[in-house]
Order: sequence, then structure tokens, then C-alpha cells
Amino acid sequence: MLPKIHFDDEWAKNFLDSIENNRSLSNWTKYNMALQAGKERLIDNFHGLEATKHLPNLTIYPHQYETAQKVIEKMNGKAVLADEVGLGKTIEAGLILKEYMIRGLVKKVLILVPASLVTQWCTELNNKFFIPAIEQRKKPAWEHVDITVTSIDTAKREPHASVIQDIDYDFIIVDEAHKLKNKNTKNYQFVRSLKKKFCLLLTATPVQNRLSEVFHLISLLKPGYLGAESSFEEKYKENHEKLNELIQKVMIRNRRSDSDMDWPKRIVETVPITFTEEERALYDAVSELKNKYSKHGVAQGITFTTLTLQREVCSSRESAFMTLKNLIEQYGSHPEIIEDLCAIAEKINAVQTNSKAEQVLKLIQQSDDKVIIFTEYRATQLYLQWFLAQNGIKSVPFRGGFKRSKKDWMKQLFKDQAQVLIATEAGGEGINLQFCHRMINYDLPWNPMRIEQRIGRIHRLGQEKDVEIYNFAVKDTVEDHILKLLYKKIGLFEGVIGKLDDILEKFSDNQLEEHVSNILLHSHSEGEVRVKMDNLTSILAQ
Repeated sequence: MLPKIHFDDEWAKNFLDSIENNRSLSNWTKYNMALQAGKERLIDNFHGLEATKHLPNLTIYPHQYETAQKVIEKMNGKAVLADEVGLGKTIEAGLILKEYMIRGLVKKVLILVPASLVTQWCTELNNKFFIPAIEQRKKPAWEHVDITVTSIDTAKREPHASVIQDIDYDFIIVDEAHKLKNKNTKNYQFVRSLKKKFCLLLTATPVQNRLSEVFHLISLLKPGYLGAESSFEEKYKENHEKLNELIQKVMIRNRRSDSDMDWPKRIVETVPITFTEEERALYDAVSELKNKYSKHGVAQGITFTTLTLQREVCSSRESAFMTLKNLIEQYGSHPEIIEDLCAIAEKINAVQTNSKAEQVLKLIQQSDDKVIIFTEYRATQLYLQWFLAQNGIKSVPFRGGFKRSKKDWMKQLFKDQAQVLIATEAGGEGINLQFCHRMINYDLPWNPMRIEQRIGRIHRLGQEKDVEIYNFAVKDTVEDHILKLLYKKIGLFEGVIGKLDDILEKFSDNQLEEHVSNILLHSHSEGEVRVKMDNLTSILAQ
């Protein structure tokens, strides 16, 4: 039986009595008590962290403690936190913020994150760090709230932007900061205009491949640190050692391979899919169409679309149909093309089975464990949700177009009720789903970093089980080429993310995808595809 709680309200009576009778509100004893309390709160040095004493129930790993200590003691609260996916950058940022608040150096805080992560950030700061962070939604009160979490899209819009730019912030945190690499974007200009004493930029994919992008990102933290923009590239183009030395003073990147932590294993399985006769006939017809128009004058633009169509046929006839419908509308004035496209449409109608979806069903039925499915196409997402429902399996969709509240709702439904979450690439950005340990890569992206980011949703701190990853690839299709000729040769699934850093230095953003597209578009035989892909992977492996 719980002890009875006694509430002492004597202080209130004494307080009111003092006001009514004009008596002193204090005395020498109370003064000394206040003085002693103030002395206890004083921190007379900047070595070590005080925050950990106030967070006894939070597990802080050595790399997180060391990161926070380095940012405070050596970087003066201005740093790029660039840990690999799943190592807990949010915890590091929360720890640094808590430390500065305890020391009385920070009161007014602005935290800018993707819209889908606003609630997640607020929850973690409140529950783990006892930091009273508040979400800003329809009627934000920028001036009156000390610790604000909002999306950068909301903050940069008027009338909000003008108000925010007038506030003197003690601390600003930007999540997914790699999106600020281009100085000409509104996001970059907005963040640069903010008044701030301390600043953290969080990204799992630090920009390292273009000197100009490095310059602009670090200039948000420390304007002038890398000198003048006009002379920067010329100065460091041949002097990478000096540049790296400077970057290390403002950037911290922890890797899984360097930590002593006992990480759950990654169990990776390739699931080859065999098309039915009807599916194969459809895929071959699209391939013939691509080859036919690769040098066709009036329809050069159709070639790239047919490459997309090949990928969509590997996903679902529904996603292929939507693209085909758009092509028919686009080339309505070209009878020959329309005739070819209508022939494709007939083959789509002949497909009655989705071999990939059937394999998904088998995997899901093997156990009651929760499963995340990643697809590239919204039409496939809708089809899979319908297909699984027909087989008695509850699923929820998750995509970039959802509002923040709906994303939070879908995540909660997945955790509490549904067995399957079907996510598109944009939808899955930044979400933490450690309560799930099975993932199906239904469609394979052409950028290996995107696969790693998907896996990072479940293979992260807090995951207690070994992570199972199933990569689907239809035999003898573009998916098969990507899996065998690119992913396997660079050893994408053999270890952890570290190896991908070198790839990112050579191929920024969509460059790798563009290289792969060009190979598949301009090769006239399977042998030519293999030779060109071998050349590409040899460059990556160097």
C-alpha cells in the first residue's frame, strides 16, 4: 500500500500573511539557505560533464559522452555531429544542450528538424533529458517559448521567419543538415540569417566530396573559419591534409566499427524472384520498346521513361500502368508510339499475379514479428496494402506526403496494432523503429547510401534483436544487375556503413544513380552492361 502523501500549505498562509501585514518575506536563515543553494549550483570549471549527474536513468555510451565533452571543451559549442546512422546523434545533441542549460549559458533554443521528426525530438528531449521542449504548430509563439522544436519549412515561411530572425537564440540545432549544403537554397539562407551563440548541425551523410559544399556547411557554424570563398577551392584543392585537419576541429564522426559496443548482427538474405510467363512477357516488351526508341528522333525522351517503366514492372503492374498512362497522354500525336504503348497496356492487363507480393506474403507468414517493407512507388504501396489485407494481414502506409500528425499516428498504429509498415523512401526518413527487426527491400534503389539509411531505421541503438534484411531482386532484370554487378561487388551488405564514405566522396547526390542509368540506357547487350558496370565498381572499389 502506497504511503499517504501530506501536502504542507503552511508556506502559503505565511506568504499571504506577510503581504497583508507588510512583514518581511525573508530572514537571515533563509538568506543563508539561498546562498548555500546557489553555491551548490556553481560549476567552477569546464572539464567533464555535469549533465550525467542529473540523468541517472539515461544510458549514455562512451562515444556519446566523449562527443559531448569535445564539443563543449574544444569546439565552443559549434560542431557538425556526423555519426553513422543509428549511433545516437540526437542523444549527443540533447546531452550538449542539457550541459549548457545546467551551466546557465543557454535559455533560448531553436531546434529545426524534418516535419516528420518534430514530435520524436520533443518526446526524447522531455522524457530523456527533462528539457521542456515544445512543438510549434499552427499558432506558434516564438518569443514566449524558450525551447522550440519546429520544421525548417514552417520556420522559414512568413510571418514566422521575420519573427525568428529578430530573436537572439542561445542555441540552434539543425537535424538532417546535409540538406543545407547548397548556399542558394532558402533553407541555407534562412539558417545563416539566424542569431546564435552555439550551434549543432546533425547529419549521417557529411558532405565531403565537393569543396564548395564543405565551405558552405562549415560557414554556417563559423563564418570565415575557412577563409574567403573566392580563394577557398584554389587554396585546398591540392592540400586535402590541411583541409581535413581544419574540418576535424569542427566535425565529429563516430563509426560503428570503431566502437566497442556489442551491436546486433545483420542477417542479410537475397531473395531471387522468378517472373511468371505473363510478367516476363511484359518486362521483355518494355525492354524492346526501350531499345527501339533509343535512337528514335522524335521520341528520345521516351527512352529514359521506359527505363523507369522496366523498374516499375519489377515492382507492380499498378505502378507501371500509371507511367504508361502518362506516356500515352504525352505522345498522343504519334500513332506509331501509341500503337506500341497500347500493346504494352494489353500485356499489363494479362498479368494476374505479382510474384514479388506472393514472396512478401510467405515471409510475413513465417512469424508474427513486425516487418517494414520499403518500396520506391506509391502505386505499389497501395497495392501491397490491399494485397496483404486480402490475406488477413494488417498494414499501415508511411510516405512523405503525410502530415506530421498522420506520420506519428501511423507509427503508433504500427507499434500497437499492425504487423506491417509499408514505407516509401521519403516517408522512412529519420524515423526510429527499434521495436521492429525485420525489413524487406521490395524495390532496390540505385544509390547504396539509401539502402544503408533504410537499414538504419531498425539497426540502431536500442535494438535488442539481430536484424533480418531481405533484398528482393527479379532474375534477369535491371534489379538483378544492380544487386549482382553493383551492391555485391562493393560489399554493401557485408559490413557496416563505413565503406560507403569513400563512395560518397567520388559520387555526390544522384551522380551514382546517373552513372547507372546511363549504363543501362546506352548499352546494347547484356555483355556491354556487365563490362560497364565492372568498370564502375572497380572505380568505387579503388
